Formats: sequence, C-alpha cells, structure tokens
Amino acid sequence: MQIQGKSKEQMTYDAIVVGSGISGGWAAKELTEKGLKVLMLDRGRNIEHIKDYTHAMKAPWEFPHHNGKMPLEEMKDYPIHARTGFTITEASKDFFVKDVDYPYHEEKRFDWIRSWQVGGKSLTWGRVALRYSDLDFEANIKEGVGADWPIRYKDIAPWYDYAERFAGISGSYEDIPHLPNGIFQKPFELTCVEQHLKGVLKEKFKDRHLIPPRQAHLTEPTEEQKSLGRASCQSRDMCWRGCPYGAYFSTQSATLPAAMKTGNLTVRPFSIVSSVIYDEQKGKASGVKVIDQNTKEELEFFAKIIFVNASAMASTYILMNSKSNRFPNGLGNDSGVLGHYLMDHHFSAGAYARVEGFEDQYYYGRRPNGFYIPRFRNIGGDKRDYLRGFGYEGGSSRRQPVSEDGFGADFKERVTHPGSWHMDLGAFAETLPYFENKVSISETQKDQWGLPVLSFSAEIRENEIKMRKDMANDAAEMLEAGGYKNVTTYDNPAGFGRCIHEMGTARMGHTPKESVLNKYNQVWGAENVFVTDGASMVSSSCVNPSLTYMALTARAADYAVSELKKMNL
Repeated sequence: MQIQGKSKEQMTYDAIVVGSGISGGWAAKELTEKGLKVLMLDRGRNIEHIKDYTHAMKAPWEFPHHNGKMPLEEMKDYPIHARTGFTITEASKDFFVKDVDYPYHEEKRFDWIRSWQVGGKSLTWGRVALRYSDLDFEANIKEGVGADWPIRYKDIAPWYDYAERFAGISGSYEDIPHLPNGIFQKPFELTCVEQHLKGVLKEKFKDRHLIPPRQAHLTEPTEEQKSLGRASCQSRDMCWRGCPYGAYFSTQSATLPAAMKTGNLTVRPFSIVSSVIYDEQKGKASGVKVIDQNTKEELEFFAKIIFVNASAMASTYILMNSKSNRFPNGLGNDSGVLGHYLMDHHFSAGAYARVEGFEDQYYYGRRPNGFYIPRFRNIGGDKRDYLRGFGYEGGSSRRQPVSEDGFGADFKERVTHPGSWHMDLGAFAETLPYFENKVSISETQKDQWGLPVLSFSAEIRENEIKMRKDMANDAAEMLEAGGYKNVTTYDNPAGFGRCIHEMGTARMGHTPKESVLNKYNQVWGAENVFVTDGASMVSSSCVNPSLTYMALTARAADYAVSELKKMNL
C-alpha cells in the first residue's frame, strides 16, 4: 500500500537506508554526498541534536530522586535492564526502549538492550573505536572455525582511515601488530597510577601493553568537524545524556548533519520496516514494506538500492521476514545460515585492587574512558587450551569510603578528602561463531503491530568458559605485579547479548552456499541490497566492533554507487 494521495513516483528514491544508528548514519552520509536522493527510515522517534538532550546539563539534585536512580516501580517497565544490572538512570532512560513494549521470545536467555530512535545506539554506545587486524580476519580459516572472511585487512584499511578522519578518534600510536594504528587525535592522559602500571607491564610482561583508549571523542577537532558544529570533549562523563558539544561521534553530531547539508536526505521516523520487497522478474529488490508505528498504516517505499542497517538482530529479522518464491527461507538465504552464528562478546571477568601511595596526586575532569590493554593470549608463542583471546578495559580513581552511619561536621569534613586509589581491569573476550547460537522468528508470538517477534537461543560454550579463568587470573597477576593491595578477582557471567555487541546471523562469505552476503556486503541473489551492520560479521574478534561497521559501510556505499552508475544494480 502507498500513502493515500501519493503516487508510486512520490514514494520512490534513489536509495533507502533502514536504520539510523552508527552504520545507517554512515550509509545516509555516503550516499547523499555521492548525489543520491535518500530516504532514511527508523522505527523510533526523532531525536534532534542538542534540543532533545533534555537532561544533558542537569545537576544531580535537579532529578526527582537526586541520585538519578530509577525508582523500583518504574523499573518494572525495564525487566531486561533490571535483571542485567544495566546502568539505566533517570538521565538516560529516554534513549532506551521500555522492554515491556517490545517483547521477544527466549529459548535461552538473551539480554537484548535496544535504543530505537533516530540515531539508534550511536547515542548510547561505549565509543571505543578499535581496528580489526589480519589476526582476526584470518583466524577462522586458520583454525577451521565458522567461515572465512572474504576480505583481509588491506581491503578495509583505507576505509578505516576514511572513517577515523571524519568521526574523530583519540588515541596513541603504538607498535602492536595485531592492533593497527589509525588516524588519531591526541589521547586522553593516563593517571599517575595507570602510568605506574604501564611501566610495570613494560618491565615484567613484554607482550602486554597499557595504552590510552582509542575512542570516538574529539580532542583536536578538524575544520570539517567544526563546520558540523562539533567541539572538543569536555570530560564531563555524561555521554549517555546526549552530548550538546558534539564531542563524541553519533549520527546526530556527525553523519546526519553532513547528509542534511547535501539537501538529498529525507528522514522518516516511526517507520517499522517489516520486509524487503523482492521483484521475481528482475531478480532484485524494488523497495521495502513499512508499518507506521503510530497509525499502524501499511506503506511501501521504492528505491534502486537498499541499505539494511537496522542493527544486527533487526536487520536479520528483516531478511528472514522477506520471503518470496525465490527466497522461501528469507532474502539471500540459499545457504540456510541466515540467523545462525550469533555472536556477542563475553565480559564481566577481571580483577580490582587498592593502590597504596600516590596520595599527593589527583586527576582533572572525568574522562569518558580509562585505558586499554590489548589481547596477548594465543599470539606468537603463547598457546592456551582455548582459541582466541581478550583485551582489558580498565580505569583508576580515588574513592572516599562513606560510612552509612556518618553524620554531622566530622562526616562532612571526611568526605571532602579524596580516598585511596583503586584500579579495575575488566576483560572483553571473543566468542566463537557457533551454528547452534541463533536467532529465528517466533511461530507463535507477535508484537502490537501484528509482526512475529524474534526468538533467541545462544550461550557461551566450553571455549569461552575456559577463557574466563585467564580473564580473571591474568588481571590479578598484573595488579599483583604492581604491588597493589587487596587484589580481588571476579567472574560474573552475564546473559548472552549483555555486552551489546551482537554480531553475525547474516554473515559475509565467498559463495552463496556458505553465507548471506558477498565481500561488498551485498545480499546474494539480490545484489542491490546491502547489509553493513553487525549482522554481516564473520567472527567477533575481542575488540569493539563499531569502527569496523563504519568502514564496511563507507566501502559498500562507494561500491554501490559505482555499480549503480555502471547500471549493474
């Protein structure tokens, strides 16, 4: 169906982008800058930069409960968040969906944290921006796991450069082959105790490196970034409220204003894309079917090329729900792997300690991150009883222990003084791609728009469980090597999905017999459809994946327009 009173011509664009998060924003920017008229669809509400960051500048006492914590009664609307301990506050709740409004089925526990709005999770991501290396791209084929990546580092390296220049990544230049350098702005400074641990690792562990984080925060904004209204990070550490300075990379701060400057972009919020329309005669897609979130009106939009960037699970859902005579099991699913090989990172294992001394030193501001220790397991001569490895995100601070029974002048005087230094090392680890870890469409449960919901069945397995022992013990080993006190390990397995790095389920590959997408992220058999978000990933590495989504999207958009001009799409 079409919008009443509008012709098919009025519903037709050069390109449609489904989703407006990190990869969708990039697709819109690249396609509009190359001259295409683009319709960007998002199932959530519109979020305007600065204006809709309603809590960005509030002090703690300006919130109803002062400490920002959500009241228990209100948390009943967020049962997934509640069971995970995910940090949702009165200041950030507007950027996350209420779980009760968007149910899904769990064959096995899956913690699906969703940010359905224009900008998606680009407003709420952790902003760590790391490159994959050939250690990652070659691991599957060398170890006989999953499928081989159809690309290598040399294929994507120029696009990493391209993405980093525009997005703005702060970081330091290091000599770590499996963590390639990029195009960096100046890094955030390490604290004195972090500098101390860095020296300890350099002296005692030649394969371990403590470096400033590589993250999407401006520290030396370029003229291009300034022209979009972006400024340097203010070290407020209030990122999840939305950044009115445009200092961290988001759709709203970067790709959306760049796309809007072209005059070629139309944004339509409250638009739930249910499926891709496949033209049996032409052998390609002709458009998408949409349900208006508010009116539940069914609509159709048409385009020459379609980028499906709704987030890994939502993009896979759209492909699975796009059935035709040619593709009875979902668009591009000749291989039968669509929905399988679901991955996420596993974490919540590491160690923390108290650091004695350094009491004459403090720190300024609240950095948006701490430090990073890249992977060192199963590299070179190191061989473990599991495959792959993990890196650490860590941080330090001075904490003043507050007694619950304190009060009066002495209590007030005590809490004005900084306490001792503390340090925490938390590991982020790779999960292997397993066929059994999957997402499918429920045969019985539907949502309020009459669409079947997703059903999840995934878990960490023996390889990851073995890895977790080292994740905790190696962290303790490093803290103990620093001479720190009260070193305590922890291992708190979270539900699959809790790391919010969902990947796989519509993977790239060499042939349609083994994959859903080719090396340019095109859907096999419907080559004018591209998927460049987390769904396309073939393995998960142990580094945060969002920078790779940006690079894959820019690369695919460049290829798509080139092929369109050649009339190949």
